[in-house]
Amino acid sequence: MEPTVSLAVCALLFLLWVRVKGLEFVLIHQRWVFVCLFLLPLSLIFDIYYYVRAWVVFKLNSAPRLHEERVRDIQKQVREWKEQGSKTFMCTGRPGWLTVSLRVGKYKKTHKNIMINLMDILEVDTKKQIVRVEPLVSMGQVTALLNSIGWTLPVLPELDDLTVGGLIMGTGIESSSHKYGLFQHICTAYELVLADGSFVRCTPSENSDLFYAVPWSCGTLGFLVAAEIRIIPAKKYVKLRFEPVRGLEAICAKFTHESQRQENHFVEGLLYSLDEAVIMTGVMTDEVEPSKLNSIGNYYKPWFFKHVENYLKTNREGLEYIPLRHYYHRHTRSIFWELQDIIPFGNNPIFRYLFGWMVPPKISLLKLTQGETLRKLYEQHHVVQDMLVPMKCLQQALHTFQNDIHVYPIWLCPFILPSQPGLVHPKGNEAELYIDIGAYGEPRVKHFEARPCMRQLEKFVRSVHGFQMLYADCYMDREEFWEMFDGSLYHKLREKLGCQDAFPEVYDKICKAARH
Repeated sequence: MEPTVSLAVCALLFLLWVRVKGLEFVLIHQRWVFVCLFLLPLSLIFDIYYYVRAWVVFKLNSAPRLHEERVRDIQKQVREWKEQGSKTFMCTGRPGWLTVSLRVGKYKKTHKNIMINLMDILEVDTKKQIVRVEPLVSMGQVTALLNSIGWTLPVLPELDDLTVGGLIMGTGIESSSHKYGLFQHICTAYELVLADGSFVRCTPSENSDLFYAVPWSCGTLGFLVAAEIRIIPAKKYVKLRFEPVRGLEAICAKFTHESQRQENHFVEGLLYSLDEAVIMTGVMTDEVEPSKLNSIGNYYKPWFFKHVENYLKTNREGLEYIPLRHYYHRHTRSIFWELQDIIPFGNNPIFRYLFGWMVPPKISLLKLTQGETLRKLYEQHHVVQDMLVPMKCLQQALHTFQNDIHVYPIWLCPFILPSQPGLVHPKGNEAELYIDIGAYGEPRVKHFEARPCMRQLEKFVRSVHGFQMLYADCYMDREEFWEMFDGSLYHKLREKLGCQDAFPEVYDKICKAARH
């Protein structure tokens, strides 16, 4: 009982402090207190609930039986909206704070909310090597189930709470993407409810225009109700090599070389300054050298990006064997490196051993409790951006990131971009190697102002035929947006499927210029 009493006393003292100082002051200046006392325990409860629920549903095999009934209910809601005069646009009824994106969509308050309660894995077919899932299935669910039966997704994006629907309607990437492409490129079929309430299934050969137009469309062509995704046999460990590299030219050359080697199952880089990086390459294996086994996902282990940085500081190469699921979610506990700004002492060994089992707080709860003042502060003094540029432009791109925002560490993740129809494809007619440059943190460029600095970065990305991930703040005007993305197929389908009166255009849904 003593820990419970201690926690209760701490909570009481915290509430008294809030009463004296005011909630807004505490949330802004001492956010870690609120996060540690309330959000960490609450996040743990959420995780336990969703894990147990997913396990029970899958074991009882109730998801496939209930799926068709739930889809019919969505169709009914859409038809009722249509019968009532189609007065406003439609959107999913999932609250904006539940999404992983830091942006909170104000359209949820003005659009017709269609309730979509689809969060289950429907089927795993190892003969066809396909998993069929509902859109709210998370990457944490997927790895927990598939890895336990010896399978995995070819591309399994990092954070536990990322959902299949978000990764399809937005995009997703992982360090295996140099072999397999983006998350959309491992999907083999989508099932949607359209603006008229009808149901449609699309594949590369059936309703192919819709199949290629859905990715990056952010729910503006229809409601995703299921997806079929490729799976591949999994092995128990990732044999991961760490190589520190110094000098920007050497970093770019080494990273490009490793990204082109198909024998690498995983390729990733962490850039700690413009001329210091650690490049990691991995292969899946069932064999392990016990002395080199590192279960990095254990709660008491150092945060992964700090562990990687040690190889740079000591200027030594390394080889480790990491359990597969630990590798997939290696950046989850520290939310890449964002958690160091929320809990500054979070990587301290004492904190990790005592409270690391509750980390990380859920991004959705952080959003829900941040308040308007803190949100505006984050917007002006914090950057969360992923820019996708051709690998041949990597050196130029890193110089631009340094000059425009100056945020480190920077995440480097290569991917192959096939020449396919849709919003995102290479400039030419052949597949091209691209790289995701992820910048998350407080800009250190002098006199940083979010809008002009980000518009300058967006302009560079457009000039090299790159793309901005749409979960992030986007400052482009409409003309600039459609210069970056190929809207030809998208607009053709919006007209054909009657989407103009049913869903906002993707630009109006995500860009700041359209929402202010």
